[in-house]
Amino acid sequence: MTKVRRIGVVTGSRAEYGLLHRLLCEIEASDLLELQLIVTGTHLSDRHGRTVDEIEADGHVISARVDMELKGDGPAELTKAMGRALIGLADVFERLAPDIVVVLGDRYEILAAAEAAMLARLPIAHIHGGEASEGQIDEAIRHAISKMAHYHFVAAEPYRTRVIQMGEDPQRVFNVGAPGLDPIMDADVMSFAEAMSSIDFQPRMPLFLVTYHPVTLRKGTAADAHALLEALDAFPQASIIFTGTNADTDGDEITKLIDAYVKARPDRVMQIASFGRKRYLSVLTGADLVIGNSSSGIIEAPAVGTPTINIGVRQQGRLRAPSVIDCEESARAIRVAIERGLSSEFQAMASARETPYGRGGASVKMARLLETLPLENVLMKKFHTIDQGLEITS
Repeated sequence: MTKVRRIGVVTGSRAEYGLLHRLLCEIEASDLLELQLIVTGTHLSDRHGRTVDEIEADGHVISARVDMELKGDGPAELTKAMGRALIGLADVFERLAPDIVVVLGDRYEILAAAEAAMLARLPIAHIHGGEASEGQIDEAIRHAISKMAHYHFVAAEPYRTRVIQMGEDPQRVFNVGAPGLDPIMDADVMSFAEAMSSIDFQPRMPLFLVTYHPVTLRKGTAADAHALLEALDAFPQASIIFTGTNADTDGDEITKLIDAYVKARPDRVMQIASFGRKRYLSVLTGADLVIGNSSSGIIEAPAVGTPTINIGVRQQGRLRAPSVIDCEESARAIRVAIERGLSSEFQAMASARETPYGRGGASVKMARLLETLPLENVLMKKFHTIDQGLEITS
């Protein structure tokens, strides 16, 4: 009789949970896998929308909660929170004893999960490795997790090449595409009208969906949010929905600026800490522009046909669809980019939904791999050396 594999999946934020949800469903539906869902990070924070409630509303059984006690967004506070996550996850892995730990992305709480799994001598599967976000601390965290991981589920072929370039065995690196595209390709979203009704907002058109996070490798990035808000004021005819800011350094200061902006324009501007998975995708689809510096504007927005105004260096280094407009963090540059994105020509081009991140199905591919990949004798890794011609073979 085939042994059922215990799959420990760690989630720490609303955005990453949205990418993991379909994989969680696939694991739960498999006769060969048992889901052990471990929740930490902003999911357990009232200040960030307490999105653990959404996870439970989706019907997922939570195996463990690790409260990082997010008390502030300064470097010292976040370092201490990461330490609390490491301690809590050590206890969880000892108790649950998963056969493999699955982590996604590049957040500091996910680094703590990878560290705890590594020290517990548990195999690690890493999703979305090999990417670049050169304005972020996340850049170093992502690559560090890749070196701890034993299997890699990447979103595009250039990212597979990069992971192998880091010395990882090509036979353990799989290009599955971006899991965030799965619900989009399957049309697993509520209607735009339902989404607006659920938040009691009747938008004018055009509608801007704005998400602006701190650039963590640069001090004082909250000042750049002023330029964004100034640029938005050049479009008084538009409705604007802001989504919540990450629990990163300067995040609270940016949130305060946005709060004040929203309160001064209650007739056409609103802020919501967390839309929830389905509602966010419907708003993303119905918006005329996605504005800010979130990875969602790089990966998901092109797949639904919504143009993106990507501000600054936070996502520098990621693969781009032609519907992404990059601009500097100045009011004038942002305004010019918005005008271009609203043009009928650019809107028509974006409607082609061209994306470098696949056409969906990533979650099914990952679940099948988790059912069959060898888990014995995988902890000791050899550095895969590429020849001088940098030719990479499978």
